[in-house]
Amino acid sequence: MSTTATPVTALPGKYLTVVLDNEAYGIAVLKVREIIRLQKITPVPQVPGYVKGVINLRGRVIPVVDLRVKFGLKAEFGERTCIVVVQVKLPSEQVVQMGLIVDCVEEVVTLTAGEIEPTPDFGAKVDTGYLLGMAKVKGQVKTLLDIDRVVAPETVQALVQTV
Repeated sequence: MSTTATPVTALPGKYLTVVLDNEAYGIAVLKVREIIRLQKITPVPQVPGYVKGVINLRGRVIPVVDLRVKFGLKAEFGERTCIVVVQVKLPSEQVVQMGLIVDCVEEVVTLTAGEIEPTPDFGAKVDTGYLLGMAKVKGQVKTLLDIDRVVAPETVQALVQTV
């Protein structure tokens, strides 16, 4: 029996759920450093459109990515729009902090192995490499993100060198 689903790589544990254009996504809590209000973002020239620029976070300059733009979703700023600061591991094993713009933060959920399913196969044209799996929480499906892969590693590497 062959399966066309991508194997589950999401581990049971705690996930911060965030909303992007009315859809819920989960980020492993261990990757999340803090949640901050939206603030002035300094643009950086010649970066992909989803990279909004950089912010000064207590003396550290960190790049900021708009996840809504990255995923091709409607990007409107509301009163609950915020930045989730995460730690991203680069292919070089270097760990950097990045800000992710999200519509709002929902909650922290604890997921068991039974609540996590493989990412469905969407066909050859759809890249699901940044998805860890799908979680069923209170009757809703939440997409679990591999935050190290969401932003193309080469983009992050270039940004880190720019900053």
